[in-house]
Amino acid sequence: MPSTTAGEPIPIETSHEDMIHDAQLDYYGKRLATCSSDRTVKVFDVVDGETQRSSGHTLKGHTGPVWQVAWAHPKFGQILASCSYDGKVIIWKEQQGQGPGAGGWTKIKEHTLHKASVNSVSWAPHELGAILACASSDGKISVLTFKNDGTWGADVFEGHAIGCNAVSWAPAVQPGSLVAPPASNTVPGQQPASVHSVKRFASAGCDNLVKIWGYRDDTQEWVAEEVLEGHTDWVRDVAWAPNIGLPRSYIATASQDKTVIIWTKDTPTSPWVKTPLDPSASVSPTGGASAPPGKFPDVVWRVSWSLAGNILAVSCGDGKVTLWKENLKGVWECVSDMTS
Repeated sequence: MPSTTAGEPIPIETSHEDMIHDAQLDYYGKRLATCSSDRTVKVFDVVDGETQRSSGHTLKGHTGPVWQVAWAHPKFGQILASCSYDGKVIIWKEQQGQGPGAGGWTKIKEHTLHKASVNSVSWAPHELGAILACASSDGKISVLTFKNDGTWGADVFEGHAIGCNAVSWAPAVQPGSLVAPPASNTVPGQQPASVHSVKRFASAGCDNLVKIWGYRDDTQEWVAEEVLEGHTDWVRDVAWAPNIGLPRSYIATASQDKTVIIWTKDTPTSPWVKTPLDPSASVSPTGGASAPPGKFPDVVWRVSWSLAGNILAVSCGDGKVTLWKENLKGVWECVSDMTS
């Protein structure tokens, strides 16, 4: 088949029998996992940007629509998590078999502690271990931790009134660690002591709030460190931007109120500052415009950062995906839009 030119979308036949809710490439971009209202998860091998027809695996175990899938870091093996309307989170592992046709995907954990739909699953940065956060319509958030003895621990706590829609982990790299002077107690020639990484994630709720959760080692519990207020309807998605160690942290949130807010935090001690994206502004917005920030044409469903954390993709209910970038003046500009 002739290779398509860069930038040209490639349609992928998944053989799902109903609406597809999520599609995720693995760490290497070599495999694609999809999930659907047909209650299945499918895994495909991807070669040169195209899925291979012969290599699809169908994972069956859910009894309702499957909303989201998430790949664990490959250092833990080929592991995939899925969450569903049936209130279950299933963690799947690919068993490597000998010879053609051997191996396959098996369930290694079925998490059934939620009493309503589980809407989102997100793996923690691999430096923290095999840890999975789950957001549910029962208003609770759960954190599953794989322990050294081969068992899974579960922390379940109240997250948001009415329900929780999404979770996103903070990067393991401490903000500012790249530009901070090295500790004076390091011996020349030796590796500096590793910076203690904090377990922290953000959640998006039906109470119009975004909450930042941190794990307290002394009390062994998750506590709400901060509450971000800015949306006027359900917050559908939250995405914490990757960080290479620069001081500023970014979080993007998408809402039923047709807005996207970028939250920035300049230092670990400063407050979060909110900046709404303005789709009505042209690609080069005029400075000093005092018009109220525009709304997107429809509900905004998903937000996703590039690997470098400098470009934000926004998926809107009108079928368009727009890409946003912060210019040198600190203004967020739409640099591209694609129609599905």
